[in-house]
Amino acid sequence: MPPLDENSRPGGIRINPSILAADFVNMQADLARISTADFVHVDVMDNHFVPNLTFGPQMVGRIQATSPVPLDVHLMIDDPGRWAPEYAELGAASVTFHLEAATEPVTLARRLRAIGARAGIAVKPATAVEGLFDLLDEVDQILVMTVEPGFGGQSFMPETMPKLRRLADEARRRGSAVWLQVDGGIGESTIAQAAEAGADTFVAGSAVFGAGDPDAAITALRATASRAAHRH
Repeated sequence: MPPLDENSRPGGIRINPSILAADFVNMQADLARISTADFVHVDVMDNHFVPNLTFGPQMVGRIQATSPVPLDVHLMIDDPGRWAPEYAELGAASVTFHLEAATEPVTLARRLRAIGARAGIAVKPATAVEGLFDLLDEVDQILVMTVEPGFGGQSFMPETMPKLRRLADEARRRGSAVWLQVDGGIGESTIAQAAEAGADTFVAGSAVFGAGDPDAAITALRATASRAAHRH
């Protein structure tokens, strides 16, 4: 398993642009515009677990081969126990699967770590986080969805912040080094709310790729999150 501080920037704030907002026809060119990102967030959807279809291992393998930053793969798929290890074997730095879809989350997390990837667990907005408390030592990252998974460009759901705070408080109480990630509607106007609630890893799509200078947008988001985290 990679060390916990790998790829983390000063202050422990990570910005992971989502390629859902990138130009799929010019993916390599868009990836070259986010060299200051910590990871690139890659959403894999199967049109079963969520009502959308993106791509699978072949495309992720090509992104892995051309991306200037490590891959943070988010699997919005059924049966992750079968499919998730393949993404770790492709070289993804981090592989996150959904708690709602996993039958044996601890076994899967341990397998991902054994392959060499960071293991992450994601929860939908309506899923309680208390069920994750006893998994804190088994994973490297927990993703709290701040929109319903399936489509980019949705509005941030502030009602998810209380459960993020509960998770952050429990992680601190246990002395856990787990990264707390948020994904959905993250931009200049919402990233501070999530940072104040305890998030340290932020997925941003249109706020980065929709900007004239994506690297400058990443820098601005990181600065806003850092200021809010220091108030936390």
